[in-house]
Amino acid sequence: MSLRVLLVEDDRELRATLSESLRVEGYDVLPAASLADAHALMAHADAQGGIHIVLLDLGLPDGDGESLLAALRQARSTPVIVISARETEAPKIRLLDAGADDYLVKPFPLGELLARMRVALRHRGTATQPAVTRYAQGDLLIDLRAHRVQRGGDDMHLTPTEFKLLARLVRSAGQVVTHRQLLADVWGAEFTEHTHYLRLYMGQLRAKLEADAADPQRLLTEPGVGYRLVEGDD
Repeated sequence: MSLRVLLVEDDRELRATLSESLRVEGYDVLPAASLADAHALMAHADAQGGIHIVLLDLGLPDGDGESLLAALRQARSTPVIVISARETEAPKIRLLDAGADDYLVKPFPLGELLARMRVALRHRGTATQPAVTRYAQGDLLIDLRAHRVQRGGDDMHLTPTEFKLLARLVRSAGQVVTHRQLLADVWGAEFTEHTHYLRLYMGQLRAKLEADAADPQRLLTEPGVGYRLVEGDD
């Protein structure tokens, strides 16, 4: 299963941008605009394997993010990275002493955030590697960060679900991804028995990305197990 990120950020534009960027990197993002949202999402996530890392803004509409950090540290060791516009030394020291794993001042480059997330996760024993976001095989080029799929130099239009399914396969190119894993990562844990979703969307992807959808050479079926995107050229 993808690592689950709780993103607590009240700025709608930044929340949407970070959510999309983190999803491209392979994370399962739970966006929260307030403390109340964050507590509700944590309670729901506990039934699905919990939260792996928290990105926490401070100035929220129903309180300060510092209170959520305190609540987390009472019962959890989940890594927490504070993302805030407060750049003076005092709040950084206070929050790091209170249990935050890191403190990043806005605005920040996405690459730095991702690297700090990997470090925080690694300190908790969760090994991560930079996500595979580019795939090339023959005349097929997939760039997840640019949200672009090209075949023979032509841009291919994919629906959001088709793109999400393809992205999950790209991140495991050359490896079999089980039906259950694909359904959980693309549609959610409650859809792991809905294998007909996979048959439908894989058929649509093959129609767009294969020379002959009836004889696929890229999006392969592993009978009774799952699907595999053949290994790329680079």
